[in-house]
Amino acid sequence: MSEQATVSTPEAPQQPGTPAVSTEPPRRRQWGSEKRSEPLSIVHPVPSRGKLAWGRVGIVTTVLSWVVYVITTVLRELANNPNAGFRFQFEAVSYLVVVSFLTFSALMYLMARQGALHRFRDHRRVPRGELDRHFADYQEGITVLVPSYAEEPGVVRATLWSAALQEFPGLRVVLLLDDPPFPTDPAVQDRLAATRALAGGIEQQLKGPADRFRSALDAFRRRTGPGGTGSAAAELSILTAEYEAAAVWLEEFAEAEPVEDHVDEFFVDLVLMGLARELRLTVYALRAAEVQGTAPDADRMVELYLRLVRIFSVRMGTFERKLYANLSHEANKAMNLNSYISLMGQRWRREDAAGDVVLRQAEEPQADDLDCPDTAYILTLDADSLLLRDYCLRLVYFLESPGNERVAVTQTPYSSFRGAPTRIERIAGATTDVQHILHQGMSYYGATFWVGANAVIRKQALDDIVEVETVGGFEVRRYVQDRTVIEDTESSIDLGTHGWTLANYPERLSYSATPPDFGSLVVQRRRWANGGLLILPKLVKQLSMRRYRHERIGVREVLLRVNYMASITWASFGLLFLLAYPYDSRLLSPVVFCAALPYFLAMGSDLRECGHRFSDIFRIYGFNLVLLPVNLAGVLKSLQQAITGEKIPFVRTPKVKDRTAAPAIYVLVPYLIVGFSLLTLWRDVAQQNWGNAAFACLNAVLAGIAIWSYIGVKNSVVDIVLGTLNWLYVAPKQPKSDPVVIVPKAPEDVDWESILYHGDRRLNRDLRGGADDRRRRAAALAAAGGKKRRR
Repeated sequence: MSEQATVSTPEAPQQPGTPAVSTEPPRRRQWGSEKRSEPLSIVHPVPSRGKLAWGRVGIVTTVLSWVVYVITTVLRELANNPNAGFRFQFEAVSYLVVVSFLTFSALMYLMARQGALHRFRDHRRVPRGELDRHFADYQEGITVLVPSYAEEPGVVRATLWSAALQEFPGLRVVLLLDDPPFPTDPAVQDRLAATRALAGGIEQQLKGPADRFRSALDAFRRRTGPGGTGSAAAELSILTAEYEAAAVWLEEFAEAEPVEDHVDEFFVDLVLMGLARELRLTVYALRAAEVQGTAPDADRMVELYLRLVRIFSVRMGTFERKLYANLSHEANKAMNLNSYISLMGQRWRREDAAGDVVLRQAEEPQADDLDCPDTAYILTLDADSLLLRDYCLRLVYFLESPGNERVAVTQTPYSSFRGAPTRIERIAGATTDVQHILHQGMSYYGATFWVGANAVIRKQALDDIVEVETVGGFEVRRYVQDRTVIEDTESSIDLGTHGWTLANYPERLSYSATPPDFGSLVVQRRRWANGGLLILPKLVKQLSMRRYRHERIGVREVLLRVNYMASITWASFGLLFLLAYPYDSRLLSPVVFCAALPYFLAMGSDLRECGHRFSDIFRIYGFNLVLLPVNLAGVLKSLQQAITGEKIPFVRTPKVKDRTAAPAIYVLVPYLIVGFSLLTLWRDVAQQNWGNAAFACLNAVLAGIAIWSYIGVKNSVVDIVLGTLNWLYVAPKQPKSDPVVIVPKAPEDVDWESILYHGDRRLNRDLRGGADDRRRRAAALAAAGGKKRRR
């Protein structure tokens, strides 16, 4: 990939295993954090018949309990109290609506979970030999795109290494660096320079083993070809030695890696040593064959050599869209991806345009062209995610299996890194692991959504959904929509409209970071809660198009999709009503508890299956209480965008080891929830309204524990004080400057290239604003030889 203009190669190549040194101290481990650091198994355990049966019982119990509640409580109370008044009737109807929506979400959880269990039961892992055979003469390639903005170099480095070590032919890894290309802050300059050097450094480190194994493959083919003299026993010994050398290289790399936190431990143990252990297993098998006096045939040996070549062969590059004036500079991940995807399949010439740089399609290839080869598949990968060794191999094999020709996107929804040092990261990771199961179940009903942390995408599908527009005279292509901040969800709907499907691969092959503190979690969850409502009309359009094409649409698919996009809205407002409004005690019934019980029991079972604790269901409830204002803010932002039509700015989740301060309002509201719950408890006890009193007590206790565990009292004070000061601070007024007088430049000082290229754009930009704007424009026109137009 000819991208030398945007890649900084280190003066001295690093040796294998030499990491980018982090100046940040490791995060201090909290009491109650996660002690287990071993990740879960790649393949999910096969569920028993009893577990599947109990899952069906849970679904039936939830539905019947809701029906019984409606008949025996709501309808009975309305029938027995015809003169109860408008207030009771309003409470009965509104309470039924809230309970119905919450019960519906619980039912969707149980349904998706049941689908996941069926998939785990039926899944059979593709044997290694079949993968080697499929990719032995493979001609297609894959491009891994890693969008990054203001990331720590150490975080990006691990992600790039996990992508570079993928066992895939024709592998290209491109870091899409979105930082401002010319920073003035020295610290930012150093970070940017270190990040720019990563891609070139990794390719340089892998060059040695890649050249060795390519040479070994060529030598093997010469020895075993026509006129060759190689014997089976000798060739087996040579092949074993090559695998031994590859394993040693990875083990030395892992040994040199510093381990400062649980993510570093995962990178060393699963990414590096996991691959080394697989190569050691091959060594073990080859030595056993040697002892037994047998050997694989020549074709199988070629496949084994090719595997070594694929592991260490990669083309790395760094691309910075903000260096080019004709590419979109929209501040979001979607347009960062779109900018590079729009260049794929062509060579581009850099052209100076009056101080700016634009890309023109190259007519004659030149050495300094920007070369962006096209590939059949694209893998998008967040800069804080890690892939296991055969992620690309298995997912592309799945896409190319019979029956999957119209699958546009496949992925393994990411799991959380184990060994979280903070309580909030552990609980957020637990919710991530549960969501992994639910996404697998949604694929069972054809309701898959693209979850943007990682995914293998068929390039042909992106070409089908591309939207082209002209901005400022340049063509801008949108493959991934940036209308909302949940671009992956909207793109899932677009693909379905064009007849494509999506599928989750039922294994754990990808992991991603979880926010380690409340401030960074606020940024992430507020973004996740924003946009679902805006996409619902697109879902209606998609369903209409599919009916027109006479496609089969399952009821459960539609219900799961609607729940996925809108459940945050009704769950947030429903919980708010339950907390704030003192509903009549006659509307409470133990049957409501029976309707919710299967949901909590199933979640507790799933948490325990994922290596967490059954009691985490209570911690997650408190976790959702403190996130209530965050979710509501995201929903309100969606409504704001729907009314105004203005895009909501994309805010990236901070991925640093320092604590991120949370906005004061999101810290203060959880305390208000505790205070109001205690007030409700006191009032309900006085009125002997024991059902509401128990609910208020539960909310107060769990929300209080969540504040102490996930936000911290000391951090709360700091964030509230900082938020208050920022609110009270008023920037001083800038003194009015003297009127600008345009002094005509001498011809030899005029930037004629800028005038010819930009026309009057820069003139207008320089002369905007000011009380005497018209006078200054007239002066500028006079300097250019023009005349003032009479009105």
